Amino acid sequence: MYKRVFIVVLDSLGIGHAVDASDFGDCGAHTLKSVMSAKPELPNLTRLGLFNIKRAELTEFAVESPIGLYGYAEEASKGKDTTVGHWEIAGVISERPLPTYPNGFPSEIIDEFRRQNGVEILCNMPYSGTEVIKDYGEEHVKTGKPIVYTSADSVFQIAAHEDIIPLPRLYELCESARRILKGEHAVGRVIARPFSDKDGEFYRTGGRHDYSLEPTGKTLLDGLKEKNFDVISVGKINDIFASRGVTESNPTKNNVEGESKLLEMQKRDFNGLCFVNLVDFDMVYGHRNDITGYADALARFDVTLGEFIEGMNDGDLLIITADHGCDPGFKGTDHTRENIPILAYANNIQPKDLGGFKTYSVIAKTVAKNFGIENDFSGESFI
Repeated sequence: MYKRVFIVVLDSLGIGHAVDASDFGDCGAHTLKSVMSAKPELPNLTRLGLFNIKRAELTEFAVESPIGLYGYAEEASKGKDTTVGHWEIAGVISERPLPTYPNGFPSEIIDEFRRQNGVEILCNMPYSGTEVIKDYGEEHVKTGKPIVYTSADSVFQIAAHEDIIPLPRLYELCESARRILKGEHAVGRVIARPFSDKDGEFYRTGGRHDYSLEPTGKTLLDGLKEKNFDVISVGKINDIFASRGVTESNPTKNNVEGESKLLEMQKRDFNGLCFVNLVDFDMVYGHRNDITGYADALARFDVTLGEFIEGMNDGDLLIITADHGCDPGFKGTDHTRENIPILAYANNIQPKDLGGFKTYSVIAKTVAKNFGIENDFSGESFI
């Protein structure tokens, strides 16, 4: 048994469109291929076997003798967002898609939000998070009205300038929305999106907070916590699981903090799971169609990965994966329905081509088996 398991989610690093991508309008999407067009140096991901995954069709970068386990997984859940992707990694498959609002939220939701909070709102349309503050920021500052918007994902987002609506009040608004959005309108996440300005330009600040729907089934995290294992979250993992099953939360503002915290956790003695999300790949680069930025961030992670591998103990298992795609070279700025990589490494592990799996939940199955956790997760352990 491995004493410490580290799952690192490279948020949105899909490796090619899924078999059902046409149902989502995502045929041809390939996040990793787009990123590789910028030619990042990825020696550690390469030697683990990232480019030996045949389904990724990037074998020109493959190595003759990878040092890890490498394969891919298809998504069984009906969605392509952060929430259902992470839930499936943790063993819960979402049979029905979470609600989305391509025409904005219905009056029954907005009217109740206004009534409960005594506010009027701006926007109420799907929007890019950076564009919405450009287009509505000035009016928000003048009127004090919060900016409510959504995206292609199942989200209710509230943007507000920190000097106009302070963070505590913004969080109160989000908590109110979370209570309202239930039943058929139970969106995956309500997200606080604070921003500020400098030299006439609005920019997002670091006070984002996600108010997630609770997982609809028992997760790997729940099972581990019940058996008194440590479940340490880094980044937005705690938010995604609505704090359920987490024994310690370490929020971060960006990849730099997330990678630093990962290395910090490696130096600690614990018995259980450290579950890490590195959000910048998706939030900062994928959604903004920034191929070069994405590539640079992946190269920076690769350096961290090399340091992590060097410091691994014999009782450690590292799993690197993703939760969906967000191809910065594809049409639009939304998530893309893609397969995800699965890379696993431990000292003295026997390298192997894992092939493909029909669900992300093989990761939960593998970790649960390692710790002897009873479960009904789909798939078979790959360790």
